[in-house]
Amino acid sequence: MKETQNTAAGKTFDGFTDEERAAMKEHAQELKTAARRGSRATRSDGERDVLEKIAEMAEEDRVIAERLHAIIKVSAPALSPKLWYGMPAYAKDGKVVCFFQSAAKFKARYATLGFNDPANLDDGTMWPTAFALTELTADDEARIGALVKQAAS
Repeated sequence: MKETQNTAAGKTFDGFTDEERAAMKEHAQELKTAARRGSRATRSDGERDVLEKIAEMAEEDRVIAERLHAIIKVSAPALSPKLWYGMPAYAKDGKVVCFFQSAAKFKARYATLGFNDPANLDDGTMWPTAFALTELTADDEARIGALVKQAAS
């Protein structure tokens, strides 16, 4: 049952979108899978999960996700692939440093490469934490490689 609430801007809030609820369900399943694997979980389990998720994506997103996966593996081999809210993510010491969000995930017009708090990207008092991706050029790939390497440092 959805509960509608009035917001300060006079608009109504009907709760989470279907896509947001689906992402939360995926995250709950990821946590159950991790608990089931327990101490026998390996890096290859996470990589297999990520590659399976990438294979399910629409072609435009899949092409970008495959390239990002390869770039991240080469640029920051210390990061461990894992799923995070149904998205390919890369973690250090169990904390997600960066992630890929397909355009289709939340019906957006572009895919996203995002960075979380553990990423070492601080530059003064302001720095980007997410990048919109519509395709990857050689220059984009080089920049992403450098960003991911710095983020994981």
